[in-house]
Amino acid sequence: MLAPEGYPTIIVVFLFSALAAVGASYLDHWSVWLIYAALVLLCGLIIYFFRDPERQTPDDANLIVAPADGKVVLIRETGENSYLNETVTQISIFLSPMDVHVNRVPVTGKLEYLEYFPGKYLMAWEDQASELNERAHFGVLHPSGMKIMFKQITGFLARRIVYHLKEGDEIAAGQRFGIMKFGSRMDVLLPGDVDVYVKEGDRTVAGESLLGRIRP
Repeated sequence: MLAPEGYPTIIVVFLFSALAAVGASYLDHWSVWLIYAALVLLCGLIIYFFRDPERQTPDDANLIVAPADGKVVLIRETGENSYLNETVTQISIFLSPMDVHVNRVPVTGKLEYLEYFPGKYLMAWEDQASELNERAHFGVLHPSGMKIMFKQITGFLARRIVYHLKEGDEIAAGQRFGIMKFGSRMDVLLPGDVDVYVKEGDRTVAGESLLGRIRP
């Protein structure tokens, strides 16, 4: 299965490759086969990047699942003053270009807050990327009354974020909601009444890996 957000890019790459292959066919040299191989590899990589595998999300509304495939690069306490208005635990997941880039909702609830910020394109694993890079912030009110935030953050290669949510939406953990193209980062901000299940260096699978659980 492929992410629909990738179709325009896939079409452009395939058209370019077809035109390049036609042009290369006029070359009377053995290197033409290297060009063909490079074009096939390019098409294969773009298909691989926009893959969208099915995921099995645990059926427990108190669980917080990973919103992205990748590596946990940072866990720290930080302040959040736009929606949560308290000190929270920030979990940052870095997505390499080889990871699945389809993003999934980490927690069930109502989307109360959504804000998009234009910004810079620092390396996604840098601490300042959370506040300086282009990003979108999503604030969710869990049925328990707890507020949780997650963020899409662009990186040096990821120059576009896409999301299909709006304020007032009822959302469910594991639900697909968008994509970030070509390397990026996801942050999840959790209040104190959450037991965190991951540590720095862990690998996550969107919609399946558990980041934590809201205490009853």
